[in-house]
Amino acid sequence: MEITLPWEDPTADERRTVALVLTTTRNAAIRRSTFDERAWRPAVTAAGMVPTRATGMHALRHFYASALLDAGESIKALASYLGHTDPGFTLRVYTHLMPSSEERTRQATDNFFPEVDGSEGDALGTP
Repeated sequence: MEITLPWEDPTADERRTVALVLTTTRNAAIRRSTFDERAWRPAVTAAGMVPTRATGMHALRHFYASALLDAGESIKALASYLGHTDPGFTLRVYTHLMPSSEERTRQATDNFFPEVDGSEGDALGTP
């Protein structure tokens, strides 16, 4: 099944037609609540977990967001992907999932200076 919707900006005139990945047996769009009740919750139960908010569809959304942040995606891009109009909201919700910048800072600093093996002088070029 294909569906045509506004792309990027819900108020824009631009529309894009895409194929749905998951459909009903009648080849129609699946409602989130139907997918949750008929597929997601039974899968959670079959995995030996209790269906709760922490194991629900919203948790899957948070997992998606945390995976993107861990991979270095920007808050602005993540906000767009999640449909948030304010990246500040996204930052407030997901800031605790952002990887520490300390290691990236150390690595960036180390990469700035050439390696010193003793025979080429120090990082400042001193022989």
